[in-house]
Amino acid sequence: MSDDVRDAGYDGFLDALADGDGFYLECSEGHGSLPPRHVCPHCGSDNLTETPLPETGTVDSCSTVHVATPAFVDDAPYVVAVVDFGPVRLTGQVRADPDSVAIGDEVAAGVGETATTSERLVTFEPR
Repeated sequence: MSDDVRDAGYDGFLDALADGDGFYLECSEGHGSLPPRHVCPHCGSDNLTETPLPETGTVDSCSTVHVATPAFVDDAPYVVAVVDFGPVRLTGQVRADPDSVAIGDEVAAGVGETATTSERLVTFEPR
């Protein structure tokens, strides 16, 4: 991806997460979703507000990747996880020894770079 090409919704989300100001979008019915969104995927409401992302979440599922795609070959082995933050779930790379990550672990979300391409991605740090 070229440095001058940005997805305003997603890159804005990553910028906020990197600054410690992570957020999700919440509709008037209380459904949570992640940017970029213009309507709630649950009810169709277009009344979305930025709501602070909880500081920590819980690993809901995880998998250790030993044989990675070319975009992540220098990162392997690594753990990819789905983390429950209450109203929303985030998927990202856990920055910990793969043997130490388990379902139920508490983690905090942040932003890191891949070792292979230096692209930004959602990362999780154990708490």
